[in-house]
Amino acid sequence: MPSMSEYEIRALYDALIAGWNGHDAEAMAGSFAVDGVVIGFDGSVSSGQQTISSEMASIFADHETARYAVKVHSVRSLGSQAMILRAIAGLVPPGQTAINPETNSHQTVVAEQHEGQWKIVLFQNTPAQFHGRPALVEDMTRELQAVADTST
Repeated sequence: MPSMSEYEIRALYDALIAGWNGHDAEAMAGSFAVDGVVIGFDGSVSSGQQTISSEMASIFADHETARYAVKVHSVRSLGSQAMILRAIAGLVPPGQTAINPETNSHQTVVAEQHEGQWKIVLFQNTPAQFHGRPALVEDMTRELQAVADTST
């Protein structure tokens, strides 16, 4: 049975993804610690909750972003004050229903409990290109498409 902390970390991740999908930079950044860090799909690094909010607002203002479909694969404790969540993610382009396999990724969240509240200290979004192994891309895309089909 999942612990209360696991539920809290999943909820924190869900809020992060909902912020992205809702084009709400403040909501997305609100999941982060004041000194939280994002390592984006393209390798860019954003440090600090204010910077994350500002950069996400800029992205949302300048781009029609795709919608995430995500599936959590694991959540585990790293001690009493830290947890790690691993998920897979795919993006559904605007106006479409199919996952774009070229944007599949592995997402990692490291969260820390400080003064009774869980916040993300690191979010890393790593491309899942599986060079030379197309069957792995297809498997991941199929798994994510099932999620996307149930969340539209």
